[in-house]
Amino acid sequence: MSRHDNKTVKNKTVKTNIEKDVDANEGITKEVIHNVFVDTLEQPVNPPISTSSTNTNSSNHPPNNNIQNATRLGRRRFMQGFGYTIGVTAVGATGLGLTGCGDDAKNSSHTNDEVASFIHGVASGDPLSDRVILWTRVTPQQTGSHQFSVEWIVARDEQMSNIVAQGKVTTSAKNDYTVKVDVDSLEPNTVYYYQFRVNKKSSGIGRTKTLPVGNVNHAKMAVFSCANYPAGFFHVYADAAKRNDLDVCIHLGDYIYEYGRTSMDAQGAIMPAYASVNASAIDREVMPEKEIVGINEYRTRYAQYKTDPDLQALHAAVPMIAVWDDHELANDAYDGGAENHQPNTEGKWDDRKLAAVTAYHEWMPIRNEVQSEIYRRFDFGDLLSLHMLDTRVIGRDEQLNYADFIKVDGTGNPYIDADAFTLATNDPERQLLGLRQSNWLVSQLQQSAAKWQIFGQQVLMARMMLPAPVILNLANPNAGLTIGDYLGLAHKADTTPEQLTVQEQAILSQPFVPYNIDAWDGYGSARELLLNAAKKLNKNLVVLSGDTHNAWASNLTNKNGESVGVEFATSSVSSPGFEEYLPNTPPATLQSVLTQLITDLQYMNPNQRGYMIITAKPESCQSEWVFVSDILKQTYSSEVGQTLKVLAGENKLRD
Repeated sequence: MSRHDNKTVKNKTVKTNIEKDVDANEGITKEVIHNVFVDTLEQPVNPPISTSSTNTNSSNHPPNNNIQNATRLGRRRFMQGFGYTIGVTAVGATGLGLTGCGDDAKNSSHTNDEVASFIHGVASGDPLSDRVILWTRVTPQQTGSHQFSVEWIVARDEQMSNIVAQGKVTTSAKNDYTVKVDVDSLEPNTVYYYQFRVNKKSSGIGRTKTLPVGNVNHAKMAVFSCANYPAGFFHVYADAAKRNDLDVCIHLGDYIYEYGRTSMDAQGAIMPAYASVNASAIDREVMPEKEIVGINEYRTRYAQYKTDPDLQALHAAVPMIAVWDDHELANDAYDGGAENHQPNTEGKWDDRKLAAVTAYHEWMPIRNEVQSEIYRRFDFGDLLSLHMLDTRVIGRDEQLNYADFIKVDGTGNPYIDADAFTLATNDPERQLLGLRQSNWLVSQLQQSAAKWQIFGQQVLMARMMLPAPVILNLANPNAGLTIGDYLGLAHKADTTPEQLTVQEQAILSQPFVPYNIDAWDGYGSARELLLNAAKKLNKNLVVLSGDTHNAWASNLTNKNGESVGVEFATSSVSSPGFEEYLPNTPPATLQSVLTQLITDLQYMNPNQRGYMIITAKPESCQSEWVFVSDILKQTYSSEVGQTLKVLAGENKLRD
């Protein structure tokens, strides 16, 4: 695994078109329109505090930063009925902490002989060919407990009889009683089992696997994004946990969401928070009740998520390689702030970011040398290099605002200033990864001789261009042209062009512009540099994306139209997609319209929750989109909805 040099990233959804930012000091409401289709942003900040763990396994590797070795803008906006909604995300107050959240003031240096439990399960992550991170949390019987001495064991068999490594770590309130062990001196491409014990209480047994080396002919990965606890059951995790053919699972962010139970609409009325309408009925209301801002609130939210049996089953079955998106911090995060962070009521952004990132590293099985920098590389022998990136926090410039590019002509009609918009989205100074992370990534591409170069990152990279009149209509239903009307006009131009009026010709002559400027489309120059680097190096490029809550498959092309790679984007675990915001639009119709209008788009699913199975072989890389039937019922079924692949050397999708 290679060292990295940057920070974090976040995900969005598809909700409102226009969000109103209210300046608390001026009382002025400003429309902020980032993504007329979908939201997607992210960004973290300074290096957080380290989590302390100790491991007595003999190791010749130095300790990491927090693992001691023994070894804005809203994005939910495709808008209902191709219209628009105006939403205000309420800022929640500090939530109540659950018993057991860490409090340094109560910590003691004495080891406790109190009986504890492992109610948050076990997990493994960041596997390399010779090591893997093991994780658990000890739950004390009471707050303010002393340190716990936790034993860990790694064996070749599930009966835990053929032991290959063991040791002890100490944990306390300082790191919220979480335990992380970096177990080394393991063998490549090998399944291991692990377990923890504190005093007389043992955890469940987890299964993990190291990465292969040398000549590798097959690798299989499950890919997830956007798990919203109150939105529904985590059947997606349960389905993947049942499989016995996975090498790793990949989480592209929005592992948790920061919202409270309620929010406020544009008129000031209290309403259920985002994706929480059914939370009470299915007994999945969030804790704390209010939006999370401080360290103990983030810890409490992770603690709640980690009690979910389906998430526990997934973690116990397969190692996870994860990055954050925005909601692990706050909606539409970027380097200097977030849409869902108000400094006048929630304090400094850097303080909140530090709290969020600290809790993330405590509760996730991630190898963190520098907590604010989560980009890193994993090699599966000579078959593939997986580059996990942060498009949200460390390097991202603040998103552009569509409202800044909507002008009014001499007759009083609004229009999009496409020239100014194109200049802004392709500004060479605008960064998504940041220069440090971008340089790191290009150097990794240069160094890797693997057949496939796979990016694991948050936001859509493919060009998603729609006609300017349609974008205008999505932002304001009284302006522009609906998608349906535009398609009708385009059909008229194909069949009876002589009947087009001067006004209709003017409409059809308007350019296509990006609909989602929270994604790579809002940072066109940065994308072009990266795609051209991959093309110059003659790489087989596959990009994995999340964030939008919908499934997508696209060809990746540079501005000259040359094929550079492909993008596979997963649906969400539970966060709602277009089906919630376009209830009157048949999914098949929406899919047909978008694939007609967006040149590089080959497939999309706008209404089902699911995950992807990525299968890499020397000759091909394939994605299967697996969907579950119903996240509001305790039982479910699953099916493969689509399968697409790219052949080595082609850089184009095929069935």
